[in-house]
Amino acid sequence: MNKWIKNALASVVAVSFSFASSSALAQEKVYRLKLAETWGPNTPILGDASKNMAKLAEEMSNGRLQIRIDSANKHKAPLGVFDMVKSGQYDLGHSASYYWKGKVPNTMYFSAMPFGMMSTEQYAWFYHGGGMELMQEVYAPHNLLSFPGGNSDIQMGGWFQKEIKSIDDLKGLKIRIPGFAGEVMARVGAKPTNIAPGELYTSLERGTIDALEWVGPAFDLRMGFQKVAPYYYTAWHEPGSETQFLVNKRVWEKLPSDLQVILETAFRVAAFDMYTQAIDANANSWASMSEEYPDIKVMDLPPEVIERLNQEKENLLNEFAAKDPLAKRIIESQRQYLSKVRPWTDISTKAYLNSN
Repeated sequence: MNKWIKNALASVVAVSFSFASSSALAQEKVYRLKLAETWGPNTPILGDASKNMAKLAEEMSNGRLQIRIDSANKHKAPLGVFDMVKSGQYDLGHSASYYWKGKVPNTMYFSAMPFGMMSTEQYAWFYHGGGMELMQEVYAPHNLLSFPGGNSDIQMGGWFQKEIKSIDDLKGLKIRIPGFAGEVMARVGAKPTNIAPGELYTSLERGTIDALEWVGPAFDLRMGFQKVAPYYYTAWHEPGSETQFLVNKRVWEKLPSDLQVILETAFRVAAFDMYTQAIDANANSWASMSEEYPDIKVMDLPPEVIERLNQEKENLLNEFAAKDPLAKRIIESQRQYLSKVRPWTDISTKAYLNSN
């Protein structure tokens, strides 16, 4: 009996040691991933999001997740991130969904919607109003997962070479403006185009375009747009502009479950950091910009122009909804959530600002 017990205990110890050794080896496996971002290597805030995410993922995984970041100067395809991650050329990406509207129109709803939700409202929709589920449904057929990648907050309406006094001033206007806002601009006679970030200043300076929207003071000051365009218009088209982290689905499925949780957590924390960083940087940059360039003319689009743009946005949404059942579900989800959350924003945030 004693001999049997000894043999049994020896077997248990051996199995346990073998299991522990296997587990230790599995725990020590390092997953090296490559990320392509739309931005240049020194782009503030937008570029910081990927770096912060990679650092968090490595630290939380005790070195088991290591992410190499290739900026646009390395992979040479700033607007090709969708295809590079989809094909497996890269494992991860950081960009903005509306850059792919020509390939997958339903992606553009997840960056920003003219006259739509502000960043705080949009995050609530993503995480509590069904937005995440709809976004994954759009990306799934393309071997991709998508996660909120950081919000640059409300975006300025852009830099214009001439003052906009009526809707007629938008006719024939060559403007760099992506996403759904570009579709709206086209409906009123403008000529929207999408230009990579590195080419924006030269295009505006040389007159290739008459106007452009980029982001806000923190980004615009660095680009130097204030040197070549005098009119700085306030927001209408991107009240909460969200970027995205893309993940190749096959790569994701090969990761252990704990590393999936770590990676998703790193996405979420980096996105929040980008949002708060954008607010702080815009405040600091606007203080510098307004002092150094006092001739900047901050303008609101005339009420009749705003009304017409909003009307065309609604017309377009109705047209897209009529053509595509999935688009209809996304549009209805956003409309319904906005109708619920905006009354609260009105009696809280808006009321507070109006009282000061």
